Amino acid sequence: MSHAASVHSLWTLAAAPPREIPAPHIEYAQLAPTLIVLGVAVLGILVEAFLPRRARYHAQLLLSVVGLAAAFAAVVALAAGGHAGEKAQIAAMGAIAVDGPALFLQGTILLVSLIAVFTFAERRLDPAAHGNRVDSFAAQGSAVPGGEAEQAAVKAGFTTTEVFPLALFAVGGMLVFPAANDLLTLFVALEVFSLPLYVLCALARRQRLLSQESAVKYFLLGAFSSAFLLFGVALLYGYAGTVTYSGIAEVVSGTTRTVDPALASTMGNDALLLIGGALVLMGLLFKVGAVPFHMWTPDVYQGAPTPVTGFMAAATKVAGFGALLRLLYVVLPGMRWDWRPVMWGVAIVTMLLGAIVAVTQTDVKRLLAYSSIAHAGFILAGVIAASPDGVSSVLFYLAAYSFVTLGAFSVVTLVRDAGGEATHLSKWAGLGRRSPLVAAVFAVFLLAFAGIPLTSGFAGKFAVFKAAAQGGAGTLVIVGVLSSAIAAFFYIRVIVLMFFSEPKADGPTVAVPSTLTSTAIAVGVAVTVVLGVAPQYFLDLAGQAGTFVR
Repeated sequence: MSHAASVHSLWTLAAAPPREIPAPHIEYAQLAPTLIVLGVAVLGILVEAFLPRRARYHAQLLLSVVGLAAAFAAVVALAAGGHAGEKAQIAAMGAIAVDGPALFLQGTILLVSLIAVFTFAERRLDPAAHGNRVDSFAAQGSAVPGGEAEQAAVKAGFTTTEVFPLALFAVGGMLVFPAANDLLTLFVALEVFSLPLYVLCALARRQRLLSQESAVKYFLLGAFSSAFLLFGVALLYGYAGTVTYSGIAEVVSGTTRTVDPALASTMGNDALLLIGGALVLMGLLFKVGAVPFHMWTPDVYQGAPTPVTGFMAAATKVAGFGALLRLLYVVLPGMRWDWRPVMWGVAIVTMLLGAIVAVTQTDVKRLLAYSSIAHAGFILAGVIAASPDGVSSVLFYLAAYSFVTLGAFSVVTLVRDAGGEATHLSKWAGLGRRSPLVAAVFAVFLLAFAGIPLTSGFAGKFAVFKAAAQGGAGTLVIVGVLSSAIAAFFYIRVIVLMFFSEPKADGPTVAVPSTLTSTAIAVGVAVTVVLGVAPQYFLDLAGQAGTFVR
């Protein structure tokens, strides 16, 4: 072909009408909560870059609180506008569901995060270093622990104010996670909220090596679980020819109409569906800390700075269970007979192991970590119910549990000795004589964890077990009640230790917090008592929010 002819053929190609790329249609109002949080997080990074060091802390705190409050207001506005009910829809080109469960969980995550930001900002607990008030986070995250750079940073009064934008990015990912309506959005949201948490875990001011070890463990195991999830997504795509939840559900139930010829050979291959579904479930069960994917929980909870532990323990559970519910109820309801026996086993092992191993713990943070594993088992009982009651009971339990957890970890930050927080249980002996109020508040949280009547824990457990029993999982309820009894033993043991032991002469002191931590603890107590004494309104709210858009 001559040179002229080849040029000519190029000309004819170029002259073909340009193919138009359709612009995506994004419902900004329905996605407002997430967009506000991510927008404020980006602003926070600009604050870090442009404001002088002295002004950053107050600017970041103000930005975070205003941003989270505005996002919560947006969630309430959407719910009031009927988006939780008859106006529920799939937004953002099929990527995100705006429906009752999504809005309820997003509201819970935002409230919890707002309270958690108060604990992040606390600066009254540590003794002032070189005349500067300090918080729970390392003076300079990049400095080698104990090295010259760190000592210089402490002397200069540096503080890591990046923790606020990091927390906001994590919250942004958590808001998308339970609302994701296709598997790729689910994976991206998982990464967006996991990566900031890996960093936050490594930033403790005291015991920095333990903190960095916990972050590395979390990072390695988290990367493994993300890989499992992504592999599962690939297999489910091979099975259904689509990554959208509704598309996969159609292929599972056999009502799909169009078949891509390229995928016709693998579509409907049950092996792909079972293995892919199992791998995606593994990724989600890792995030909520269910046995056998729980090994990271005690180490990370113990090593991370306590405000971060409280934030993770409360918010990540809510996001993880939200995503788990949507996966099982929207994508795989046609496979109920396949996933229920497996989840039965996971729930039973999780409840028993969490309760039994917690009895042997001597560190308050590890004890709360194992108790959170046991609670993951209780919540799974509600997930297994596979009924509308199951969904609403899980939503209620998550809301109740997250505030109790946050409150409990906020109390842990107050009990201190010369080395920082005194988390060894022996140090807590006689705390009720030293400072009755703090011990009484912690006792309220422990009773709520144990599920004693008139606390939110009882209302939540009752709702979850009732749903499970009605869903035909009676055995599960019996195991649940047994593990609750075992768990009650070590919660009550801590209460006895605080109130009926002699305080040691060299025991820890209880630091007097600023209004920030006091607010966090007060909100925790208030929610615990209100949800325990008058749960009906909130149970109804969770019931109304319990239908997924398909």
